[in-house]
Amino acid sequence: MPAITADTLTLPRLPELPAPDTRWRPALRVVTAGTFVEGEGFQVRRPFPSADLSMADPFLLLDHMGAVEYGPGEAKGAPWHPHRGFETVTYMIDGAFQHTDSIGGGGLITDGATQWMTAGAGILHNEVPPQDMVARGGLFHGVQLWVNLPRSKKLTAPRYQDIGARDATLLSSADGGALVRVIAGRLAGHAGPGVTRTEITYLHATVSPGARLAMPWPENLNALVYVLSGRGMVGQEERPLEEGQLAVFGHGEALAVRAADRQPTNSPTGWEIIVLGGVPINEPVARYGPFVMNTRQEIITAFEDFQAGRLGTIPPEHAPQHLAHRGSADETL
Repeated sequence: MPAITADTLTLPRLPELPAPDTRWRPALRVVTAGTFVEGEGFQVRRPFPSADLSMADPFLLLDHMGAVEYGPGEAKGAPWHPHRGFETVTYMIDGAFQHTDSIGGGGLITDGATQWMTAGAGILHNEVPPQDMVARGGLFHGVQLWVNLPRSKKLTAPRYQDIGARDATLLSSADGGALVRVIAGRLAGHAGPGVTRTEITYLHATVSPGARLAMPWPENLNALVYVLSGRGMVGQEERPLEEGQLAVFGHGEALAVRAADRQPTNSPTGWEIIVLGGVPINEPVARYGPFVMNTRQEIITAFEDFQAGRLGTIPPEHAPQHLAHRGSADETL
């Protein structure tokens, strides 16, 4: 169940879009997420990077965590690891992650909250379920997005943003059939709370069974829709899109999606989707594990800086016995 809910009749509404005069973005392709293991051994579904979609510039990685019901002692996380050259965005729909980092940022990410971490020049952090969740188990469902930084900002000072569930900007579709949560960027003049180094828009929408969601979409941004749960159709051509699938859209000035009339039992409130858009950076990408730079030599330098302690130090009260390394689906140097 989405943590952030509201009565759509009380919210600002997206504008009506006159179909005859609107240049709708076509749904060009559908990518089905593969399954990978991260951190201490938790599974994620990852539509990119993959064999079907290497990246979605400026987005580097999208990991869908859960939804999974953990038993006592089963919940796992990602212990201390470094990052450089990009931003990580962790959005928790159900359950919780405890975040700690080497610049003093941190807190409990739970029930609709978002952690926005700019790694920039370098940071160490961990993301683990809180001990009470490990002990009792429970529902866990979230999304982690990696957003690239342009060459001019890759070595910017690291930064942490704690975006509470109540901070998201809530909007309604024109007919009230969909609830849209703006986490970052702008939608029809309404801004989300996330402060981004790379121009992006990040939305979570719940579309009621049979309802249509039409949105103006800036032409300089690309457009992606990923399904968290449920089923629906994307584009004016109504291409089917189900849980664990990502749609990539072409050029245009507006997006249209529609939820199927009947939804599966695990999606009782409707079709749950993430909508992403970003301005492509169009620069070379060199990536290896937790580092994303522009050249192979910069990756080597990142490893050397990490080994020399120049990416930060773990606060003594949180020091583990060893550091864990977060990999990615594309670990070629």
